[in-house]
Amino acid sequence: MSYNKYITGQIIGMLRVKRGLTQEQLSGLANIARSHLAYIENGDVTPTADTLWRICDALGIRVSTLFEQLENETDTE
Repeated sequence: MSYNKYITGQIIGMLRVKRGLTQEQLSGLANIARSHLAYIENGDVTPTADTLWRICDALGIRVSTLFEQLENETDTE
């Protein structure tokens, strides 16, 4: 299994919407540019560990939770 930036972006976008946040709101909470968050959600860039940590913190989840969901989605492909 290899890392998939597209699935990572989809999961982050899904979690953001589930929490009722806009990209502007989440990026502000994570202290990253909104455009950078959009690139991540679209799978255009691979986020650093620091960026993933910030996003997860802003979403109120553990990084391990994000990776667990990522593993589950990757296993179904």
